[in-house]
Amino acid sequence: MTRFTVFAALLAGTAAVALPASAKTFNLAFTPPLESHYGDAGRAFKATAEELSGGDIEIALKPAGALGGERDVIEGLQIGTVELTISSTGPIGNFVPEVYALDFPFLFKDYDSAHAVLDGPIGQEILAKFEDAGLVGLAWSENGFRHVTNSKHPIVTPADLQGLKLRTMENEVHIAAFKAAGASPTPMSWTEVLTSLQQGTIDGQENPVPIITANNMWEIQKYATLTGHVYSPAVVVMSKIHWDALSEEEQGWMREAAKAAATAARETVAKNETAGVEEMIANGMEVVTVVDKDAFAAAVQPAYDEYADRYAPELIQRIQDAQK
Repeated sequence: MTRFTVFAALLAGTAAVALPASAKTFNLAFTPPLESHYGDAGRAFKATAEELSGGDIEIALKPAGALGGERDVIEGLQIGTVELTISSTGPIGNFVPEVYALDFPFLFKDYDSAHAVLDGPIGQEILAKFEDAGLVGLAWSENGFRHVTNSKHPIVTPADLQGLKLRTMENEVHIAAFKAAGASPTPMSWTEVLTSLQQGTIDGQENPVPIITANNMWEIQKYATLTGHVYSPAVVVMSKIHWDALSEEEQGWMREAAKAAATAARETVAKNETAGVEEMIANGMEVVTVVDKDAFAAAVQPAYDEYADRYAPELIQRIQDAQK
């Protein structure tokens, strides 16, 4: 078979291509379901890595938290029990503090600004810091701008967050921001969220549109508000233990696969940004599409005051200046 034939078969999701018996197999873990922007990113990574390697590398996709929550998987990367992941930045800040600089509310103006910063020198400098934690940051993928859903009432102003038990990522900047706005933030792994919402342990959660639609959130949440309070990147990460065992050529394949994954995720997020909101409404969610973002930004300002000095304030300033 030609490499084109191998690539086409992989893209089609078929088992027609027999990989060499000596193929190196790497697990690629992520918590959303396969039918999501993470799944699209994973398929692009798999197809690219296997095509470039001529089948010498096999990527086994492990979606839907099959290997654990994001923090579990990152710890697995550090000790070498997991090879690859696509993860939100939430838990990564516990290992690479500079990542927290990306998570401040209302930091990025729009998608183009976020992509320019992350794909440019600032983003690449942050990826380089991953190696200090036993990780290799390969490329910035995407979740999108985060919005709030809940089962209690519409959220139109920051006052409507008062007392709301809201799941957040395991990210102290996000926790501080929602606490400042009056909510009762509850950090937990995504693998626990849907059950907690169904049982009423928490009232709501916050995530980008593609995560909301991929999980049919309308089945357990009535209200959504497009706050766009945080731009949420994702990141393609490899275990440094496994990275160091690759040849320079193989490392190049992994970087190219990660770029393909990031492109695929961003394309899906862009497509879902509008169609996803329409889908939410069609499935019975009440969606507040316009909010006073200045009011929400003022409500979460104490998070800046409390944490900006801890997480490289000069880096936050560079991100802001890069968008002027």
